[in-house]
Amino acid sequence: MSLQNSTSDRRVVPLKPQQPVGGAIIDAQGREIPITEHMIQRACSELDKAWVSAPKRA
Repeated sequence: MSLQNSTSDRRVVPLKPQQPVGGAIIDAQGREIPITEHMIQRACSELDKAWVSAPKRA
């Protein structure tokens, strides 16, 4: 089986924004907080806003 054939068998299932995605963080009080799609999207958005390109080498 080629790589091209193996990747075509995958399906993408959209998640609801507040649906847990399989991980958790522990807050300051020791509580487990499920990581949601919304949390990931918000973090990615903040990283995009803070992105600074590396200076070009001479």
